[in-house]
Amino acid sequence: MSDVIVIDGDMTTFKPSFGAATVVVRPGRITASGKARVLGKLACVVGDETSVSVAGCMYSAGPYSIPGTGTLSIASLAANQQAGTCQTGSKKLLLKGGSFTARFTVSVPAMQPPPGPGSPIPDPTPTYSGSGSFVATDATVKAG
Repeated sequence: MSDVIVIDGDMTTFKPSFGAATVVVRPGRITASGKARVLGKLACVVGDETSVSVAGCMYSAGPYSIPGTGTLSIASLAANQQAGTCQTGSKKLLLKGGSFTARFTVSVPAMQPPPGPGSPIPDPTPTYSGSGSFVATDATVKAG
């Protein structure tokens, strides 16, 4: 089945639910490294998803209600986000597809207010998993 090709500068969106964590998400942009061009822009290939990084997003998780911060990225692609046969430079084209698996990496942990006098308790979880999707600029050029 064919789908729209992701191209340089296309947006990525993330869902705010990352398991126990709720993230104040912001969109990211993908940088292409493919050799083919779509509408004058480079096509994205498998591996370009690693260029997506959205730092400084706030989050909280369960009892850790004092917000912390971290970085959103793409952990892995869905099978329908990689072209089956279409390639450029010996790499498969990246397709809009469904939802990818997203990662939220904590840089400053959220904190739980102390039960009494004392210091807040930091969130011990270093990463959370969620999902997101590509927002393709062009909806006319497809690959399979």
